[in-house]
Amino acid sequence: MPTITIGWLYPGLMNIYGDRGNVLCLTRRCEWRGIGVRVREIGVGDALEPGDADLFFIGGAQDREQRLVAEDLAHAKREAIHTALADGAAALAVCGGYQLFGHEYRDADGTVLEGIGVFDLITEPAPPGAPRIIGNLVAEPLLPGHEDAPNLVGFENHGGRTRLGEGARPLGKVIHGGGNNGDDGLEGCVSGSAVGTYLHGSLLPKNPWLADWLLERALGRTDPGASLEPLDDTLELQARASAEHRALTARW
Repeated sequence: MPTITIGWLYPGLMNIYGDRGNVLCLTRRCEWRGIGVRVREIGVGDALEPGDADLFFIGGAQDREQRLVAEDLAHAKREAIHTALADGAAALAVCGGYQLFGHEYRDADGTVLEGIGVFDLITEPAPPGAPRIIGNLVAEPLLPGHEDAPNLVGFENHGGRTRLGEGARPLGKVIHGGGNNGDDGLEGCVSGSAVGTYLHGSLLPKNPWLADWLLERALGRTDPGASLEPLDDTLELQARASAEHRALTARW
């Protein structure tokens, strides 16, 4: 039986707005298919080797928690994560984790947190007087080969404004909401098998095609050529459609 390992980065510090549900979703979708799955929780000070995980997950947090993990992530785990991704591992980084997977994050008081550069982006504080970007978000997928997938839905709540580098690939085109920065119409970033996004909610249970995209890549690392059996996603797609309807009929 094929087995994958999910490396859950900083679960005690980077885990707000339902982010834990993403790990649960990935685990269940493996179990329903008879795929073995292990979840390894990886905290500050824990050793990390490139072969320790086939799929990394890091969630969101407030500035205080981001500061607590930033140095450990950048100086103790950067090399292992980059090596694993180059070897075929996948990753999902949400909100604060998304920001730290870029080059740097600058918070409102001027502190600059070094990122690990998985994504070609920087995050800056909002302009003076600008509000946080909060609410339900709907985005048209831009992932190659999945442009016809159902729209991505989720909940965003962030003050930072993320700017993609020239040539960086966005995850989606905003239909409703703020996205990366509230003005360029882009949401998230994709680099190889790594996905970054501001979508909480949690993201994967309502967007099962994206969960399977990540799982296919993680599974391919340990079992090349393996494919996922389809699941009955009726309930998941109903939840996605309901979330999209609420977003598109609300005032932004």
